[in-house]
Amino acid sequence: MPLGPQVWLGAAGTVLLLVLPFYADRFWLQSGLFAMGAAIGAIGLNLLAGATGQLSLGHAFFVAVGAYSYCALAGDGKDGLTGLGVPTLLAMAGAVLIAGLAGGLLSPIAGRLRGSYLGIATLALIFIGQHVLFNASDLTGGYNGRDVPPLNVLGLRLDDSEQVLMGVPFQSMEKLWYLGLVLLAVSAFFARGVLHDRPGRAMNAIRDHQIAAGVMGVPVARVRGQVFVLSSMYAGLAGVLLALVFQRTVPEYFGLVLSLEFLAMIVIGGLGSVSGAVLGAAFVSLLPQLIDHYSDSLPLVSAPGTGGIAPGEASRYLYGAAVVVVVLFLPGGLARLRLRGRSS
Repeated sequence: MPLGPQVWLGAAGTVLLLVLPFYADRFWLQSGLFAMGAAIGAIGLNLLAGATGQLSLGHAFFVAVGAYSYCALAGDGKDGLTGLGVPTLLAMAGAVLIAGLAGGLLSPIAGRLRGSYLGIATLALIFIGQHVLFNASDLTGGYNGRDVPPLNVLGLRLDDSEQVLMGVPFQSMEKLWYLGLVLLAVSAFFARGVLHDRPGRAMNAIRDHQIAAGVMGVPVARVRGQVFVLSSMYAGLAGVLLALVFQRTVPEYFGLVLSLEFLAMIVIGGLGSVSGAVLGAAFVSLLPQLIDHYSDSLPLVSAPGTGGIAPGEASRYLYGAAVVVVVLFLPGGLARLRLRGRSS
């Protein structure tokens, strides 16, 4: 049986991603890693909002929990901040579990509230989280943030120490690239398994008709709480990867804007779709970086105070417009557009 074009395209894309660190510079690798971290977080939010119909505005809070938990667990305390000196791989796993635990503490609320009520409740997490991040200086470093300990995988430190592979110098971005690919692939594979199995059918039933789902025997409150915990763990993993890429955590990054960007990702990409979450994350996370990188060549875009639109503002205008276009003309998002192209 001959292989279809989708298989060949998938294989070519995989090969391209694997060889990219040998040819791309640091900007492109860092941008790609931002997109991978955002995609992991967007997959988690899509399980909650897209598949289960639960609105959450506090996703950035759990991203922050993952990032700072990793720093606190893996840090050595020599910088005067809290550090337990846990091996970095265990610290990564511990950070994801702590984010899940934070979600578990709030899961009874998530199990009983829905729609805008849950959105308002989770919005409070952002303000609480920002207060803690700015004021718990011994843990977070306050306004200045704290350095992120580099990951150590089987003796290989994923930092900027240069190592030559096949004549190409590998630094932190090149090393982290393959970690990001593995984490994203595992996250997407697990989410697809959830959505295509019995838990996914229960989640969709709750989203489509809560009362009917309860009559059919679906434990609505319990399923909602469990998905909230799972979504929190995805956010925690995204926070760890983003922290490793940034190499420094700053409280200002984990605010309301980040939560709104995650919502834009899943709406633009396609609600309830794993591939849609990845596509939406790539669009929303890469757009501001590309506009900033090529701002000198773009019309109406310039540095602040020079009469043009700042690159960050321009990107928000564009993906805000993209949300409107998707809602009006493409309800299934970019994932639906991809499926149309496959069927044509």
